[in-house]
Amino acid sequence: MAEVVARMVRIWDPFVRIGHWILVATFFIAYLTEDDLLGIHVWAGYVVGTIVVLRIIWGFFGPSYARFSNFVRGPKKVFSYLRDLILFRAPRYLGHSPAGGAMVIALLLSLAATVGTGLVAYGAEHHAGPLASYFASESASGATQPTVGAVDGLNEPGVRERAGETGDETFKEIHEFFANLTLVLIVLHIAGVGFASVVHRENLVRAMITGDKRVDNSTLH
Repeated sequence: MAEVVARMVRIWDPFVRIGHWILVATFFIAYLTEDDLLGIHVWAGYVVGTIVVLRIIWGFFGPSYARFSNFVRGPKKVFSYLRDLILFRAPRYLGHSPAGGAMVIALLLSLAATVGTGLVAYGAEHHAGPLASYFASESASGATQPTVGAVDGLNEPGVRERAGETGDETFKEIHEFFANLTLVLIVLHIAGVGFASVVHRENLVRAMITGDKRVDNSTLH
């Protein structure tokens, strides 16, 4: 009896694949460097932000399987798929499954928040980056410019500096919160990819490298 060879079809275009792995690399570079290697941390963050923006644009104008309209589903559909996946009866999708699509959106939002709060923290603490002009900076003489309408006593150098440091720390803590949230989502994403690979008997990691997935009767989309 002749062996049946599965037919492969190209699903993930080069931008989706390359962008995915660049995001993986640069996020972890940024996460592991932080203040120790600030220059590397910042530039890795810029790359992450650029890829996120391009991926959002690609989600509207890219190929069929890259578009949000192809994989964004409502909560009912997402939870229904997750239930069926746990029961080993979930339908197989050529593109992102409903749960996979939800994770894409969650990761893009969390990464965007991480980069955005990072830019704010960078501008507030180091007076650098594209948002630096929105924060108080030192004048040429080295004195901080007084705030218009400042309350008496709050404009003293020591008080002003402590207030600025508190604000900088708040921005930094928010940035770290979103970075850690992104890390949690990545762990869940990896676990979900691994489990779905077992249930559907295919290597989803390899598919994101080659771009190809098999076509069979269990495929819905």
